[in-house]
Amino acid sequence: MIQTSQRRIALAQVPNVRLGVVKRTVKEMISDKLISLIASGVLRVGDELPSEREFATIFSVSRETVRGAIQTLAARRLVEVSHGARTRVASANVGPLTIGISSPSAINSYDIDSVHGARVLIERVVVAEAAERIDADALQRLRTSLAAQRETMNDPVRFLICDREFHFTIYRCSANPLLTDFVIDLYTYMMEHRRAAVSQPGAIRRSYRDHLAIVDALQARDSAAVVKAFDRHIDRIYTTTRSIIEEREQKGGNA
Repeated sequence: MIQTSQRRIALAQVPNVRLGVVKRTVKEMISDKLISLIASGVLRVGDELPSEREFATIFSVSRETVRGAIQTLAARRLVEVSHGARTRVASANVGPLTIGISSPSAINSYDIDSVHGARVLIERVVVAEAAERIDADALQRLRTSLAAQRETMNDPVRFLICDREFHFTIYRCSANPLLTDFVIDLYTYMMEHRRAAVSQPGAIRRSYRDHLAIVDALQARDSAAVVKAFDRHIDRIYTTTRSIIEEREQKGGNA
């Protein structure tokens, strides 16, 4: 009887709990994406933002939604909007922010070999599952992303923005949200070095070719091919990022 009474009390509280759940608007979600780009180091102070049209394509939303999200950031003085000029990042002071589970600074405290090893293990599971579960909408967003990426061959910052959405779209097709958040955290590792890596001649084009192979494998729902394509992609990212880190450490040691 006591257990039954407790269950009734708990059930009676459910509507009140649901009232506390606030549905977030698309504009708020895009605002968070933009803030995450700043927090992770994809966008730095002084960087010009892509146009509203470019962001609308990358995020698959309307230009009005993007404009509202940028206005939200402007109100927080994170970006500076000027008439006749491109909007620029004005501050990186986004406060405490987690992108997956941890903050970028927490992930960056680990060494590159540990992060790469963890990413290989977790990402293989996540993308194999994504190959089985991906739907037509997600595939269309990936194809739209590929079209946007073709326009960024000489623009590392815009490519990284596209790259982030491309990867996250795939990760979120996994059935396990915890593993998805883990691999999202690992993706954000040392983003300032990634910026340098994709600035190297031919780097964006090589990543774009990797992405083409990934989408082809996802379209075929071939889990083994998707895992193989991702392995090749992140191994190359690991190699180039490691070389950038070692080069900077050598320069620091010789200073």
